[in-house]
Amino acid sequence: MSVLKTIAKTVLKAALRRHDVGLDVVELQELLTIAGHVVKADGLFGDATEAAVRAAQARFGLVVDGQAGPKTLAALRAGDADPRHLREADLVAAADKLGVPLATVKAINAVESKGVGFLPGGQPVLLFERPVMYRQLKAAGHDADALAVQFPNLVSRERGGYAGGATEWHRYLSACHIDPACAIEAASWGAWQVMGYHWRELGYTSAAAFLAEMQTSERAQLDAFVRFVLNDETLLKALRARKWAEVARLYNGPAYRDNDYDGKLARAYARFDAATAGNDAQAAAAA
Repeated sequence: MSVLKTIAKTVLKAALRRHDVGLDVVELQELLTIAGHVVKADGLFGDATEAAVRAAQARFGLVVDGQAGPKTLAALRAGDADPRHLREADLVAAADKLGVPLATVKAINAVESKGVGFLPGGQPVLLFERPVMYRQLKAAGHDADALAVQFPNLVSRERGGYAGGATEWHRYLSACHIDPACAIEAASWGAWQVMGYHWRELGYTSAAAFLAEMQTSERAQLDAFVRFVLNDETLLKALRARKWAEVARLYNGPAYRDNDYDGKLARAYARFDAATAGNDAQAAAAA
């Protein structure tokens, strides 16, 4: 069984969404109005605000989910989206490759991704796993036990030692002094936290080539996730059948129930599926 991700510290604050209230919502409404999507700045994230957020996201080419996260807010402030950020078209392409409805990919994106694939300093999001470093070093012919004594925060048989955020990048850079390829393989990368040691089976030419892709864009990070799913027939079948408990078990590991991953995926799918149906109905009525 392959576990792709581990719970990490939040990099940026959570998205504003329906029923939220407060000054953050007022700021969002003012930004929307400046951008041409006029809404009343009453501090209540209701239907009109959600519709305006969706319209702004569609205009910028961002993922249309009706929630104002860091990417949407950044685009509103800058007047354009960061080219590294995930686009709606990227999710459409991923759904086509996987042979699933767009709502399925949007549910996976909403629940399983970290929401953003890059740290504030521009490096890809990562989580360094010291037991994986131990295993990869041993496989590469190093004296992993001696290195574990010398660098316990980087090499260990035991899990832990996480620092979160940008500090994980510094842990990775320190591990590169031991063995650069093993360091890449020992971290999970990007918004979907794909482990570096999968690089060969996912079709990358080297660990370094895998990392180079993870540094380019969230589109490339999503592609790594799509490759992983396509390479795992059991996970692909579960995803296509929307067997959320099985998807969560294969993706998150046996403790998935502790965080209600299957329930979150089911609810997210229902929300995005309903939104798609509503959009289709509006288009039909307009025609």
